[in-house]
Amino acid sequence: MVKLTREQQTELNRKTVLYNTAKLFLKKGYSLTTIKEIATASELSVGSLTNLYSCKEDIMSALVKYVLEAQFAKTEALLRDIPHDKIQMYASETTLQLYMAESSEHIRELYSVAYSLPHTTGIIQETITKKLEEIFKEHLADLETKDFYMLEIASGGIMRGFMTIPCNMWFSMEEKIKSFLTTTFRVYELPKEKIEDAIKFVSQFDFEKIAKDLIENLLEEIKERV
Repeated sequence: MVKLTREQQTELNRKTVLYNTAKLFLKKGYSLTTIKEIATASELSVGSLTNLYSCKEDIMSALVKYVLEAQFAKTEALLRDIPHDKIQMYASETTLQLYMAESSEHIRELYSVAYSLPHTTGIIQETITKKLEEIFKEHLADLETKDFYMLEIASGGIMRGFMTIPCNMWFSMEEKIKSFLTTTFRVYELPKEKIEDAIKFVSQFDFEKIAKDLIENLLEEIKERV
């Protein structure tokens, strides 16, 4: 058996913690999962764990980066052989996120927490601001990066609102997607026909299944990296 260097062991421990935290978050949610439980599942002491990640939000931040990357990659793979524009890509990415949040109350809580905690919110805003500028610059040519940052604060608030409220007999998933995309795209001053086209575009996919597959694959991908 090859003996790992200290750096290799540290990296292995970090990945192990991420995997076990993801499993616990999906099973119990963010609020009810404790640092002690994460340490026990990862076969580490609490002290060793906090040397790797200072707190539960620190672990959450690492997972948020991973989930964002996975969402983008899943959407790009889905649309790889399908003609689409940047607006349709954005509509697909956000629709996937809404379906993931709707898949379980624990995942809904994780998204809500991610959009609430200072560090994770900062990661989301920084990541999404860059994408928004790429997507909407041609429609809002006079805006600068700082303007897209402000718009991300607005559209991020819209996303959190729609994720937080679960669907019910009066509020179907189809209505949620249509209302979210319409509201968000109005912030970016898209014409009515572009909004209607984006809503029609995402309706052709089974995002409920795509979201389920992504969630299952996330754990497997993290596990493979351990």
